[in-house]
Amino acid sequence: MNKTAKTARADTTPRDDAAPNVTFIPGAVQKLKRRRRTRSWLWLPVVLAVAGAGYYGWVRYGEEPATAAMVTDVVTRGDIENSVTAVGTLDAVKSVDAGAQVSGQLKALHVEIGDKVTQDQLVAEIDPATIENRIEIDQAELANLQAQLISKKAQLVLKQANIDRQRNLVETKSVAQSTLDQAIADLAAAEADVNAIEAQIRKQQATLAGDKVDLGYTKIYAPMTGTIVANPAKEGQTLNANQTTPTIVTIADLSTMTVKAQVSEADVTRLKVGMDAYFTLLGQPGKRFVGKLRQIQPMPATANNVVLYYALFDVPNPDGELMMSMSAQVFFVQAAAKDVLIVPSAALSHPAKGTGEAAGQGNGQAGGARGEGRKAEVTVVTASGAIETRDVEVGIRNRVSAEIRSGLKEGEKIVVSTGSGSSGNARDSRSQRGMRMPPMF
Repeated sequence: MNKTAKTARADTTPRDDAAPNVTFIPGAVQKLKRRRRTRSWLWLPVVLAVAGAGYYGWVRYGEEPATAAMVTDVVTRGDIENSVTAVGTLDAVKSVDAGAQVSGQLKALHVEIGDKVTQDQLVAEIDPATIENRIEIDQAELANLQAQLISKKAQLVLKQANIDRQRNLVETKSVAQSTLDQAIADLAAAEADVNAIEAQIRKQQATLAGDKVDLGYTKIYAPMTGTIVANPAKEGQTLNANQTTPTIVTIADLSTMTVKAQVSEADVTRLKVGMDAYFTLLGQPGKRFVGKLRQIQPMPATANNVVLYYALFDVPNPDGELMMSMSAQVFFVQAAAKDVLIVPSAALSHPAKGTGEAAGQGNGQAGGARGEGRKAEVTVVTASGAIETRDVEVGIRNRVSAEIRSGLKEGEKIVVSTGSGSSGNARDSRSQRGMRMPPMF
């Protein structure tokens, strides 16, 4: 009995390893459970709100970056060309340096830079005094020689008469044979003197003629019709023509200009004599000056280990707006088309097998000729907003644009590029789900 009572009392004694308000306070446990259930219901609206916001953000913004990152363009109609570009300078198609052939002081200069001259027009004069003095001396020397010739010829006649007389005397035995021989020798000497004087006269006449030509060179005439573009010599300047020919003026025909374009060795093989060419100027970028390739010079120029060939073509210049040494942006046209469907080259992708060079490259170097059909793929935005991939036939293509011969219509919207890969995936998934795309612009 006592043992049992002790055991019961021991069981009612609190222990250290037991929770006093769980095991021994039943009312407090029930209150705690109700409080926890109340707090759980308070968090439920918050969780639902966060979940709703996340879903809305995924729907509203999860696919929007794909749309924002996608760049589209419209199929338009216009002109396109595939060309080789180069830089060049303008020069006169024909020019000449009018120089001095005799030395002396530049006495008068009758033209200035920019003046228009005609052929054989007097442009400058050199002081002729020195040459005129030489001519006077030549004429006096010639007169002296001519007088000597008359004297020598008179002696010749006398020697001839003496021979006839001595021959008669020898026949009559009046004089010795030696006297006749001496007369014959004297006649030969007289004939030689006459020939020598005549030779000196011819020489002096040539000298006189040369000095008269030099006198004519003191007047400089325009060798061609054109415009004075340079004037290195000044009036009063002394010119020395003994070693080099000093240039007085430069005359150029500016009615036709030559474009001298520098073409790289990588592009020169694409040029053909007779192909269309044009250039634009820095001050007139929208105006084209048209010509045809006339010549490709075989000898290149090398600058900084870069080999450049010169391609030349001529353009008319009736208004004189083109000037020498102007810089030109030159285009040699390989192929061109007008009023055709055009799309950006970046919109083309996935060329058909065997046409990668023609349709896949964006440098425009391959397949510029018309009549060669090449296949490519274009992503099109339909009227409903969905996207689809179409096969198109590509014509002329350059670095910027491409001609579409079939597969597209004017005004259709195409995808030029997409942003990141995730944007592209979102776009693909949208098309697969058949979802309607929002407007691009």
